[in-house]
Amino acid sequence: MTSAAGPGHDPAVVSALTAGYSGVTALEDISFSLRPGSITALLGANGSGKSTLFSVLLGLVTPSAGEVHLFGERPAAARRHNRVSYVPQQDAVDMAFPITVEEVVMQGRFAHQGLTRRPSAADRAAAEQALADVSLLELRQRGIGQLSGGQRKRAFVARALAQEAPLMLLDEPFAGVDRGSEELITRVLRRLRSSGAAVLVSTHHLEGVRALADEVLLLHRRILASGRPEEVLTETNLALAFGAAIGGELGSAQ
Repeated sequence: MTSAAGPGHDPAVVSALTAGYSGVTALEDISFSLRPGSITALLGANGSGKSTLFSVLLGLVTPSAGEVHLFGERPAAARRHNRVSYVPQQDAVDMAFPITVEEVVMQGRFAHQGLTRRPSAADRAAAEQALADVSLLELRQRGIGQLSGGQRKRAFVARALAQEAPLMLLDEPFAGVDRGSEELITRVLRRLRSSGAAVLVSTHHLEGVRALADEVLLLHRRILASGRPEEVLTETNLALAFGAAIGGELGSAQ
């Protein structure tokens, strides 16, 4: 579904990053890397800096300190060179606009097309494969606004798949979706990992993290813990990130 990272460059390397908005520091001195062929879960309470981190990785926010490289390039350059795809929590598509599911997915092919934006046979094949991956082929001609919440999320995942970038960022892909869509998206991300891509998933869906992720980053302005799920998802760490009451409840349920 995608190509692996180039030799000698990890998909993402973040070193001593500090960033924020309007004089407010949202991230302070964080460092991590994403490996090819891995899924990393980004966990943290609301306001912990997850959205700011995505904005930095997409080249939309300039850090006040530190370095960020995607495949050896600055984030904005990596986006221009089609090295990173993104599934936002809330998409900017106007649900009342008469655009089909297939047309939304084809947006993921823009970087592969010329100025005329005329899809080639390769573009059509990639879009069709992405639709098949998320089980939306039968709904390809349906208006995007006619889909359920889970189906729309799958369509936006398909758009990112069609882009064929070696790094995918997903912001809360399981929020507001049905169990079937959640399981399907999880299977798609596992196949993407098997193809050699790197995946960073922001999620509040803690009970599914162990089955999904190879690595976990626990964020609250700084990185509180990182490592394998069984190492990070402890009662103590969760209490630090989400509060003592939530941490205790999750810890006792494990």
